[in-house]
Amino acid sequence: MKKFLLFSFIGILLSCSGVKKTQEALNSGNYEAAINKAVMNIAENKNKKSNQQYIVLLEEGYKKNTERELQHIKFLKKDGNAANYEEIFNAYGRLKSIQERIRPLLPLQIQDEGRRAQFNFKNYDDDIIAAKSKLSEFLYNKANALLTDANYKADFRNAYNDLNYLQEINPNYKDVISKIDEAYQKGLDYVIVDMTNNTNQIIPKRLEDELLNLNTYGLNSNWTEYHTNRLHNQVYDYQMEVSFQDINISPEQIREKQISKERQIKDGYTFVEDRNGNVVSDSLGNSIKVDKFKTVRCNFYQFTQFKSAQVTGVVNFIDLKKQQKINQYPLTSQFVFEHIYANYDGDKRALDNDLVSLLQLARVPFPSNEQMVYDAGEDLKNNLKNILNNQSFN
Repeated sequence: MKKFLLFSFIGILLSCSGVKKTQEALNSGNYEAAINKAVMNIAENKNKKSNQQYIVLLEEGYKKNTERELQHIKFLKKDGNAANYEEIFNAYGRLKSIQERIRPLLPLQIQDEGRRAQFNFKNYDDDIIAAKSKLSEFLYNKANALLTDANYKADFRNAYNDLNYLQEINPNYKDVISKIDEAYQKGLDYVIVDMTNNTNQIIPKRLEDELLNLNTYGLNSNWTEYHTNRLHNQVYDYQMEVSFQDINISPEQIREKQISKERQIKDGYTFVEDRNGNVVSDSLGNSIKVDKFKTVRCNFYQFTQFKSAQVTGVVNFIDLKKQQKINQYPLTSQFVFEHIYANYDGDKRALDNDLVSLLQLARVPFPSNEQMVYDAGEDLKNNLKNILNNQSFN
């Protein structure tokens, strides 16, 4: 019983809090928020007594929101600015959407007043279609003008956005699909990619191919197209120059380290004897034995094969129209080849387990210089990917 009363009390508090917030939204002119809160609560159980207040607030909120939206639409139409068509279209859409959310809840009874809540619904379909028609024409004409007269990439991209919005609200309007493609092509920044080798080392061909395979970088720019092979009739806006400045490859080295180990190990056992030389037995009659130990020694020889490669370069971005360098990024990578193996002299039982495992390894061939440069390229690809994703031409 106590738990029931407690939960009932908590439910009343939550209900009062929700009604208060809905009333505050209504009083502050945030009608849509008030309507949303009321609809959400009424939808759970419209016959619940505690939801009566939400029905009253919904009725008031709907009336005030409708009056304000219609007044706003009237003003926008009177203003006569074609740029207002989008807001008029959206306003009618909001009015219809709110009606569609309330309609399934009807009828709603206000019990204290003995009446049904009043919602003056109107069919806005003709208004929406008319507004969409005017908006479509406005967007199409605006985009067409940009495609014809614009000199800046940003204008073509604005035309592209307008045309995509037009396609969304009014699919296949006139030749909008071909216009979208035209706006996209004109809005693109075209970048030609060149790679130069200013070092005394050979860059492996497969590394060049992988670095220039820009499809693997997951580029996130919708308005930049990179070409590694120059197209004859294409005018390029920018050049990306990947320049290798230095490649340092260390000599092949084998480092030796000697470790001397000593350990006591079991070496059989002896029987315990008394003063008279007789073997001592335990309470069960078994002869008592003790372990014998001996010291073993081992010289452990550890060999480390080592070779490193460091590649440094720079990525330059050049504005081809202005013939100016606009950005420069360092490009660097290092790869280290290291292999450890070992042998020994003496009793290997003196060695720790981690040393014994190295005895199973043998010397391996050193990688070639070309292979070292290629292996260093994995970091180069990651660095280049970050540069490309961070570079913006806007």
